[in-house]
Amino acid sequence: MKAITRREFMITGSILASAAVTCLLPGNGVLSASKSHAAAVNYPEEKCGDEKNMEKRILIAYASKYGSTGGVADAIGKELCSKDVAADTVLIKNANNISSYQGVIIGGAVYMGKWMSDAADFVKQNKDILCKVPVAYFLVGMTLARHPEKRAEVLSYMDPILKAVPEIKPVGIGTFAGAMDYNNLSWINKKIMKSKGSPEGDFRDWNAIHSWAGGLASRLV
Repeated sequence: MKAITRREFMITGSILASAAVTCLLPGNGVLSASKSHAAAVNYPEEKCGDEKNMEKRILIAYASKYGSTGGVADAIGKELCSKDVAADTVLIKNANNISSYQGVIIGGAVYMGKWMSDAADFVKQNKDILCKVPVAYFLVGMTLARHPEKRAEVLSYMDPILKAVPEIKPVGIGTFAGAMDYNNLSWINKKIMKSKGSPEGDFRDWNAIHSWAGGLASRLV
């Protein structure tokens, strides 16, 4: 688990103090984004592949804060289908009949230095089923947009769940840069992200996402 630094604590405290005062009053190393703003919030849920071919059906369940992770999950599902592997892509809260799938991919955004709790809770609550089938994880966050060399740090965000559910041995863990549109954030979250220097834009590397999913197909079924 990543502890908050003293600098982050002071910044957040300063922002909160500023917000409180306002309520009383009247009235470097950043990658270039492919777009000036991230895509609008979207949480895709799709089925692809032969509905009758249940021998090779994969569940892609994801947790997303502002929609960026949903786009990654959707791309993974489409890539699997291009490899003749049927896939159901759904928000984690809508994932049902998990035992009917031959493999499961679980993804989540990295938010405030942690893999989203919806994703972590899903793994813990379904560990008895998940330990019987191939499982892969993926993370989507802005750290890699600013510092692509920090992949090991991003991977460490998975340590809490790997330790909590050691019986699940993932066949793959993907790490991807995400997207950020300040217009989708609350006022306080926008201030916090700006104070950290988090860039605005869509930094998702679709080639890397498709490559990871394509290489994963044979390990899931």
